[in-house]
Amino acid sequence: MLYYFDWTYVILVMPFVLLSIAASLNVNRTFEKYSRQHSMRRITGAEAAQRVLSANGVGNVRIERISGQLNDHYDPRENVIRLSDAVYGSTSTAAIGVACHEAGHAVQYAQSYAPMQLRAAIIPVTNIGSRLAMPLILLGLVLSYFANFSYLLVYLGIACFGLSLIFQLVTLPVEFNASRRAMQAIVGAGILTQEEQVGARKTLTAAAMTYVAATAVALMQLLRLLILFTGGGRRRR
Repeated sequence: MLYYFDWTYVILVMPFVLLSIAASLNVNRTFEKYSRQHSMRRITGAEAAQRVLSANGVGNVRIERISGQLNDHYDPRENVIRLSDAVYGSTSTAAIGVACHEAGHAVQYAQSYAPMQLRAAIIPVTNIGSRLAMPLILLGLVLSYFANFSYLLVYLGIACFGLSLIFQLVTLPVEFNASRRAMQAIVGAGILTQEEQVGARKTLTAAAMTYVAATAVALMQLLRLLILFTGGGRRRR
């Protein structure tokens, strides 16, 4: 049984999984902390998002309230910014940071920001690849006991998993750029005072680290698969 214990996961992947969990917990803590720091100008998240759009000459983008927390997003298909209950009507610096970030995505889309366009273009392919990756690898392993050529399915599965890493890599500049746009708008439009800007910036930085951690996990997972199933890492029958 010890032969089948996967040390590659423990050594390569687990540290970054723990990092990802820590990043997610840090987002929640940071958001909760700065949810108690309210804007002196009493601007709500929805109002702040609208100011970012107006400052960039972007119109016809709806801003809607949705239930939940930290599930805020911009939907380019319907051209709508959806803000959670904790963000939409809140005047906290955390809420304003999140709302302006999502408005930054809407501005990216309106201005044809290249990484945003690339991410949108590859989403269908990466979704299919992520769903097929592990089934193909498992099927390839099973069939490899009956036909040598079937191991090609394992390689195909690894390639499909690689697509998810490509998506994560493309997502990084999109998210960091949206946060940069958000802070520029917050400062330029005078949405928050200099002291209050710290709360928004720290909230956005904490959120950005979750994407960095997710990318690191995907990278280590791909490296693990390559070690296990290619070259000297491939187990022989």
